[in-house]
Amino acid sequence: MSLLVVGTVAFDAIETPFGKTDKIVGGAASYISLAASYYTRDIHLVSVVGDDFPQDFLNILTDQGVDLAGLQIKKGEKSFFWAGRYHNDLNTRDTLDTQLNVLENFDPIVPESAREVDFLMLGNLVPAIQQKVISQMTKRPKLIVMDTMNFWMDIAMDDLKKTISMVDVLTINDSEARQLSGEYSLVKAAQKVLAMGPKVLIIKKGEHGALLFNKDEVFFAPALPLEEVFDPTGAGDSFAGGFIGYLAQTKDISFENMKRAIIYASAMASFTVEKFGTERLIGLSQQNIDDRLQEFIDLVQFDISFA
Repeated sequence: MSLLVVGTVAFDAIETPFGKTDKIVGGAASYISLAASYYTRDIHLVSVVGDDFPQDFLNILTDQGVDLAGLQIKKGEKSFFWAGRYHNDLNTRDTLDTQLNVLENFDPIVPESAREVDFLMLGNLVPAIQQKVISQMTKRPKLIVMDTMNFWMDIAMDDLKKTISMVDVLTINDSEARQLSGEYSLVKAAQKVLAMGPKVLIIKKGEHGALLFNKDEVFFAPALPLEEVFDPTGAGDSFAGGFIGYLAQTKDISFENMKRAIIYASAMASFTVEKFGTERLIGLSQQNIDDRLQEFIDLVQFDISFA
């Protein structure tokens, strides 16, 4: 089924304890689109870049079934750029540089061909921009999933809460769930966030897995223990792409199927962290994905008997 992805297509420069990069391709929508493309090839992208952005990467997206009609290319302008340094635990990082460039005045325009999609994935952006995208849909998608971050909680909480009330699924990390709800317990936090409007909440816990909540149930999916982790940038976005991509493929948005989607999402995130940037998400085979999913099955499958 058709999927619209909205978010940043950008440049990153990354430093981790295991190495550093010069300017490489990044951005939430890049990771989301690539991860989702292994489950559905009917993807529309809405974003903005400058004319400094490499055509080679846009060709990769096109080859993966991503329609770029909604990608604005601003002549004479530069693409969004972020530089960061990760600490030894890879869970915390320092921002070294942020250059909004074309993102500063980004006005998303959803092409007519994408205004009746079945699934909408709102990558992390200004909440008002996320609202504007929803307002351009001529038919409400079967499922709207939204990602956000603590920055918007700090400076645009009212707008953020309004946007949250308009979506079906919200994905945030554990610290963001606590900040948004004012509760330390993630179970209490989840119920407070769900009361804001979404039917489902995903709380990402990085290397400690992810929690899936609705008002009545909770499901936990582990992260795969990896021998080598190079770069966590984009892991959460790849997770979101795998999640909504699997749902689009299966055409099933039940909570039971979302449990399965969380595992597929975790698999895509586990690939991303194995190399810098989007590199590991390019050129995956079906066998690669099947083998990784089997690792997740082996990780959690066990027999137990009650005396």
